[in-house]
Amino acid sequence: MPRLMPTSDTQVINIPGPGNFQFSAIRPENLGATEYTLVTMVIDVTGSVRKFANELLDCVKSIVDACKKSPRAENLMLRFITFNEDLYEIHGFKPLADIDVNDYKPFKPDGMTALYDASFSGIASTLTYAKNLIDQDFDVNGCVYIVTDGMDNVSTINPAHILNTTNDATIKEEIESLITVLIGINDPKSGYSRDVTKALKKFKDEAELTQFVDAGDATPQRLAKLANFVSKSISSQSQALGSGSASQPLTF
Repeated sequence: MPRLMPTSDTQVINIPGPGNFQFSAIRPENLGATEYTLVTMVIDVTGSVRKFANELLDCVKSIVDACKKSPRAENLMLRFITFNEDLYEIHGFKPLADIDVNDYKPFKPDGMTALYDASFSGIASTLTYAKNLIDQDFDVNGCVYIVTDGMDNVSTINPAHILNTTNDATIKEEIESLITVLIGINDPKSGYSRDVTKALKKFKDEAELTQFVDAGDATPQRLAKLANFVSKSISSQSQALGSGSASQPLTF
């Protein structure tokens, strides 16, 4: 991930644990609410998504726009990262009102798949920022959505690192609740979709992620359905804040 630089409104936070991961987030003193659901989008931009890259970006934009229409919009913060063999923070945690999806540049798919590294960054950043906010008397839960069409082939992190980080935060009550959703999409013309799906299910089980969703072929129609699924999941998790438990997984 490129080295991040703080601004007057944001801070850069190092993620504890393996590797040299960091993320940016709005400074707590600049927040206007007392409770937040932290949303992290982790999107695959490896070479294999080239054929449907524009539709994938439209999917992300639709999710953000739908969240802005939610009754809980003022209580949502979003971090958006993409990955190939490297990680790219499009923006750190910021309130929806500060996000303009027209600022999102077209994806430039290329490279290999650091799925585990990206998943760790998405999940661990959510947990780390949640702890920072809870320590300052905010109420916080979170949800992480990892969208990929491939299996890991270049990460430094492994699923056990992700599981240990999540378990440690849960035991120490550093977040009210967290849902982690791994979403598999397929190139309609790929001959490897079954192998990828099998590998993703194994990753979900080894890291003990909340849910694996097989979204099917990456057609505009399926990606529109995916955007609807994710936005409803975010809304459900946000509405669960204060209940002491996570929202129930939705059916795709």
